[in-house]
Amino acid sequence: MRSAPVRLRTMQLDYFKMQGTGNQILVVDNRAENCAPPSVDALRRLGNSATGPGFDSLMWITPARRDDALASYRVFNCDGSEVEQCGNGIRCVAQALASDLKAGQDSMLLDSPAGPVTARLVAPGQVAVNMGTPEFRPERVPFVAEKQQSAYDLDVAGEHYEVRVVSMGNPHCVLDVADVASAEVARLGPLIECHERFPARTNVGFMHIVNPGSIDLRVFERGVGETAACGTGSCAAMVVARQRGLVDEEVTVHLPGGQVVVSWRHAADSVWLTGNAELISQGTIDL
Repeated sequence: MRSAPVRLRTMQLDYFKMQGTGNQILVVDNRAENCAPPSVDALRRLGNSATGPGFDSLMWITPARRDDALASYRVFNCDGSEVEQCGNGIRCVAQALASDLKAGQDSMLLDSPAGPVTARLVAPGQVAVNMGTPEFRPERVPFVAEKQQSAYDLDVAGEHYEVRVVSMGNPHCVLDVADVASAEVARLGPLIECHERFPARTNVGFMHIVNPGSIDLRVFERGVGETAACGTGSCAAMVVARQRGLVDEEVTVHLPGGQVVVSWRHAADSVWLTGNAELISQGTIDL
């Protein structure tokens, strides 16, 4: 007697594929179903444009965990790893949830793995995000060091580099370069990302300070590789430059995918990140 065919239950969820400064973001509103996120293997397939919609980061929206928040979210990179924060992704989430705001409202509170985040719609397709205060204590980055310093000497494959480290809800390492176009991002990026002194790995920023109001930047993102832009990386570059007195309170950060504006006065203040959040396409993923 032939056994009955096994029926597999599928879960279909709508997605918005968006971009923030060229950073490809997949936003999935999972509040109604509140199901488990895709497996690592499924995330890798979805993140690869040959087998899925493709993304740098997936913003997995879940029901709010606090009464004053509109929603919560988790962040996954295209390699399947879960990370703490994504500045460009937050802007895309805020834009995707804009229709949930009441008449007259222009801001929302979102609950993230790195803590609560306020996002404000400042113009059509433009979102400002409160990224919180930067954390320079090495143990909170995390970064292995005997004490906190403004700069650290990092041995990378037998070469020494002066680096600055900071957490913007996720770990960052920033290097000064004379020219971002010729920076050795492809060679140094993966070596520093997985350096033993960064126990949780790190994002790596290659920064050139053009003038007090302008920075050029390329970022090798943890779990992704070099991307067109990185919101938290832009904040990290600006705050380490401002900590040295080299830039103003508001700086335009130029990235391969476009530009963002980062504002920060001093250590006790929050960093604000402003940039675009635009819809590319939308569809359905089958889990």
